[in-house]
Amino acid sequence: MSDQPKLGDRSNAIGLIANTLTRLGFLSSPADIFDEKLTQGIKAFQQARGLTATGVINEITARVLEEARFKLGDRVLVFNLAALMRGDDVSNLQDRLIQMGFNCGKVDGIYGANTEMAVKEFQKSVGILADGKCGPVTLIALMRLVKTVSGGAPSALRESVKHAVRSPALANKVIVLDPSWGGEFTGESQNGVVEAEVVFDLAQRLEGRLIALGVNVVLTRSAKNSPLEKDRIQIANSVNADLVIALKVDTYKNENANGVATYYYGRDDQGVRSVVGERFANLLQREICARTDLLNCRTHGKSWDLLRLTQAPTVRIDLGYLSNPKDAKRLATPTFRDTLAEAMIVAIQRLYLSQEDDAKTGTLKISDLRRAGLRN
Repeated sequence: MSDQPKLGDRSNAIGLIANTLTRLGFLSSPADIFDEKLTQGIKAFQQARGLTATGVINEITARVLEEARFKLGDRVLVFNLAALMRGDDVSNLQDRLIQMGFNCGKVDGIYGANTEMAVKEFQKSVGILADGKCGPVTLIALMRLVKTVSGGAPSALRESVKHAVRSPALANKVIVLDPSWGGEFTGESQNGVVEAEVVFDLAQRLEGRLIALGVNVVLTRSAKNSPLEKDRIQIANSVNADLVIALKVDTYKNENANGVATYYYGRDDQGVRSVVGERFANLLQREICARTDLLNCRTHGKSWDLLRLTQAPTVRIDLGYLSNPKDAKRLATPTFRDTLAEAMIVAIQRLYLSQEDDAKTGTLKISDLRRAGLRN
């Protein structure tokens, strides 16, 4: 939406938002006024969808609300590269296909090439025209069948198996580092610390240590440019990354807000999450908090595009609050950034170790990894 509605505003667009939220169960009744009740409904919707719960209809919330309008069967779903179809109906279809063992990749709500291929495979299996379109005939066939995969969520099982077969050695793995902002866009700047500078410095410290362990490292930006989010996602997907790590810092109007939080792809309303992403997020939190005095703000599942649309397990780390003088002072210190880098490297290695080979949080060092021969 070009103009964000404010409390007291009335419009047809606000009425459409209220109608959608009412149908989804986040409002008791629709209205065409932007009041406190609607604000709370928006916050509840945002929280359920893995968005930041602000109560504001920004561009992302407006898009997700639009996608939420569609139920499976409301329209014929078809792959169109020029204008990919998005919506809850697509997510529902993807979930059903995965439950029956057809691999359409991540449940991302986008009718892409993988989803079309999975639909074709399903259509072939039930003896109907394999055109890759999900219309009435395909829907009827879907509704008649029950899931055939057991032992847990199929998408989670597939991701876990794919991760389990990877070598514990970091050598030759591809890790994408995504420091926020860049170039003329510096992000937040408080207490003498500039976001773009501090996260890029940390990315470089990580890059050097990872290269020493044999990792192929890809940075989504240099010090002089700031790619759009879609370009960062495209970079990560184009290099067939094993892992994507986005680096960010936070601010808040209350300077007492402080600490580190890590986010992975997850949607509670659909029971969808990245198993590997969640595990890695937990490892990062534990290692960072064991080695520093940053407050543990825990891990959280979110459906932000960077987490949802990357093919590899992806996390975003918010490494403290620049609005908090103590956090800002920590982040401004090179030795503290070295400590963060070491904690993150160890978390990466622990992600690939078996439970038997793992070590206690906060005990491994990069030198231990080299001595253990985990470079090769």
